[in-house]
Amino acid sequence: MTSNTAPEDLGAPVSYLVVGDGTAVYDRSGDQVGTVDHVLSDEHTNVFHGLLIKTGDGHRFAAGDQVDGLFERGVIVAEPAGRLAVPSADTPTGLTESHSTGLRRAWEWLIQPR
Repeated sequence: MTSNTAPEDLGAPVSYLVVGDGTAVYDRSGDQVGTVDHVLSDEHTNVFHGLLIKTGDGHRFAAGDQVDGLFERGVIVAEPAGRLAVPSADTPTGLTESHSTGLRRAWEWLIQPR
């Protein structure tokens, strides 16, 4: 998306339950990779699957274990946007169960009628 450096202070850590759509997403180097389009979770079991991120090159999925931090004014992910999974109807083989489940949920959210 852009190569802006992350603000020095993203605020206090927060739960995935309060991260809003449109929140800025940065990689570890401080470059903005996109914005949160949707938080993927199972509210009934309190499981955070990850984030659907809107980037300049389309949507990407960051699994929960690829999210380094959730803060009041931003999110930090462990990978640059180009290395995050692209949601699609075909889930790649070789993913962990949590990555596969989250990627499938990301795709289902993208294709649902609004």
